[in-house]
Amino acid sequence: MNNEQITNSKFQEIKMITFKDLGLIDYKKAWGYQEILFNKNVDIKKNNIILPLSLQKETKNYLLFCEHPPVFTLGKSGSENNLLINKKTLEKENISYHKINRGGDITFHGPGQIVGYPILDLEYFSIGIKQYIYKLEEVIILTLGEYNINAERLKGTTGVWLDTSHNKKVRKICSIGVRISRWITMHGFAFNINTNLKYYDLINPCGFTDKAVTSMEKELGEKQNIQEVKNKLRKYFEKLF
Repeated sequence: MNNEQITNSKFQEIKMITFKDLGLIDYKKAWGYQEILFNKNVDIKKNNIILPLSLQKETKNYLLFCEHPPVFTLGKSGSENNLLINKKTLEKENISYHKINRGGDITFHGPGQIVGYPILDLEYFSIGIKQYIYKLEEVIILTLGEYNINAERLKGTTGVWLDTSHNKKVRKICSIGVRISRWITMHGFAFNINTNLKYYDLINPCGFTDKAVTSMEKELGEKQNIQEVKNKLRKYFEKLF
């Protein structure tokens, strides 16, 4: 990705996706950075409508990886009732909290979790919203397959799950929530690698009260090499997009 080329563009035969690993970064700072990239692309799409083809500009595509200090984020369709602690407890536990403009309900981000923010122009990749979500899920599923973890989709939900055929055992390992305007995406996925799962006891994750959350560390019984997982995610992201 970073200076690697992916096909599909109405402007040129090959399409560039810029990859950036932002490391450990405050959620609000990362959100602001996403908004800058997202809004630039949305403005280009708006202007292209009124410009002749020869003057139209090309949008730029990005894949951002990062980790966040402990934070709960509530999507625009979520319920604040799914946050099970008050503001004083949030402050005591040093957890940030933000209402944000993605879909979905409440989720957690923290160290040991790979958060991926693809900022893509779906028109250039000739895919719709459902296919985009499917591909994001597939990136995670294929990555987990390399660790002999059999991951699946759960009907009626987004994200990546384990043991979906067993109601009492089903558990989520990756959440997905996105915002899309003029076919430009932002926000993305939160993939639990070595995540401290105790934080999920303080919320109803994604609004569910009857489903558990897991991580690669918990499933495999030992901490994982996050950089190795990132490399595999990038490989499958490039393959699918």
